[in-house]
Amino acid sequence: MTDAHPTTLPQWPNAYPGSGASATLKRLNEDFIVTELPLQLPSGEGEHLWLDVEKNGANTAFVAQRLAEAAGVQDRDVGYAGLKDRHAITRQWFSIYLPNGKGKGETPDLTQLQHPEFKVLSQSRHVKKLRPGDLLGNRFRIVLRDVAGDRDAIEANLKAVASQGVPNYFGAQRFGHDGGNVEQGRAMLAREIRVRNPKKKGIYLSAVRSFLFNEVLALRIRQGLWGKTLPGDVLDEAGRPTGPLWGRGRVTTTDQAQALENGVAERHAALCDGMEHAGLDQERRALVASPVGMSWEWPQADQLVLSFSLPAGNYATSVLNEILVTTEPERHTENEAAAAD
Repeated sequence: MTDAHPTTLPQWPNAYPGSGASATLKRLNEDFIVTELPLQLPSGEGEHLWLDVEKNGANTAFVAQRLAEAAGVQDRDVGYAGLKDRHAITRQWFSIYLPNGKGKGETPDLTQLQHPEFKVLSQSRHVKKLRPGDLLGNRFRIVLRDVAGDRDAIEANLKAVASQGVPNYFGAQRFGHDGGNVEQGRAMLAREIRVRNPKKKGIYLSAVRSFLFNEVLALRIRQGLWGKTLPGDVLDEAGRPTGPLWGRGRVTTTDQAQALENGVAERHAALCDGMEHAGLDQERRALVASPVGMSWEWPQADQLVLSFSLPAGNYATSVLNEILVTTEPERHTENEAAAAD
């Protein structure tokens, strides 16, 4: 994708040689189990009611709306740390602004709420609302079915991923169908369209920012720089090289790393210039995502079960893409929710 010829998203390169293997992902909801790792637990007192919720076949926004209805509040009074996949079994926290004395004067017992697609496991009060990003990460248990291909090649990539991590690409769901969110963002920044909805504007800006980051990461891989630190790199707290999340301010890298990032900026000059004037400050993001506690087993010859944790903002799809090619049942083609938050 370039400024002059917006198309579908490019095929960003993998870090490791392709295994040539394939598998089916999410045939059943229980094939994709996600457990949110909270940043903190409720203290037991405060104006917000925190709910530990398990959902099965529902997306996060839908559950938030049902909880608002049950508590008799507005949708805006419900908070959550991140979106979770619909076609999965996921466990996450929600918060409801519900001061004592509001409504009927008593705290509703939402653990008694009956719904076929979710259940409230527990509830407790806390002093603050849950906001996007208020999580440490997510724990995944993924069942891959109909696995076909060279098992030795799959095992080699599994071991590489477990020891060296994967490219920390933003997942396809960040960009919308065929990269549509990036194109909308480009048109918005070029003043070809006017976006009044603040939420949509944020989605489009995020898509453009994520696209540019992926372009930097992809270029490093194409140049044989995967797993390497360049002169002038900005390192994170773990000592890993980072890539730019474009916004106001100068690129903080120097030397060879800065030259590489400037090359991407020149190729996408209109996008980078637009991001600098969009009100976002420049930030950095690790180029490597490192699965924690990664393990796997083969219950059957054509079935692979993976377990691992990822920090907030990392995508499980980035792990899977380095192991084999996955396909999902037709119902998933709209990419309804993120596999990471």
